[in-house]
Amino acid sequence: MFNRDCRDCPRLATFLDTIKTKHSDYFAAPVPAFGDEHPTLLIIGLAPGMHGANRTGRPFTGDYAGVLLYQTLFELGLASAPTSDSADDNLILHGVRITNAVKCLPPQNKPEISEIKNCTPYLKQEIDALASTCKLLALGKIAHDAILRAYELKLSAFPFSHAAAHCLPDGRKLFDSYHCSRYNTQTRRLTASMFYNIVKQAST
Repeated sequence: MFNRDCRDCPRLATFLDTIKTKHSDYFAAPVPAFGDEHPTLLIIGLAPGMHGANRTGRPFTGDYAGVLLYQTLFELGLASAPTSDSADDNLILHGVRITNAVKCLPPQNKPEISEIKNCTPYLKQEIDALASTCKLLALGKIAHDAILRAYELKLSAFPFSHAAAHCLPDGRKLFDSYHCSRYNTQTRRLTASMFYNIVKQAST
């Protein structure tokens, strides 16, 4: 099960220790999933952001990457508010749960393969706890690949591309989206309408 005290990745654990020393008010620990306990959609991101989830303790909360995500969920009736500013803002998600492939903040937002694999059992447990009808939405290729690793599938068998839909061996549906990062939205690799459409598709 999820372990806030996990220190299985020495590089990440040391990095979090350094951040906690510098920012004593930051969460700076493995970030738990957030949202509906019985979702019909599980959204999987990459990892906590330095001044977002790593600070607040809630996925995609308090940084730019969460702006489009929570606004879109609100527009689709899946969130009680269009923003997620802090872990105690009383935001409620309806039928949606959000987690990350890597639970700890990695330096430069780039986890190593070994770190992704160390977190795979946690992601597998999260997926296994879902109803068989719950769909998955991967935000970015790293999250997509992490899901395939949780299923012990060959990465080449299910290529990542935006708006792709895959049927996994257990019948569960996996949808892909470009990550809602500042880089992707500002370069318009991912537009608001593109993101809205894939989240809508995955949630209905």
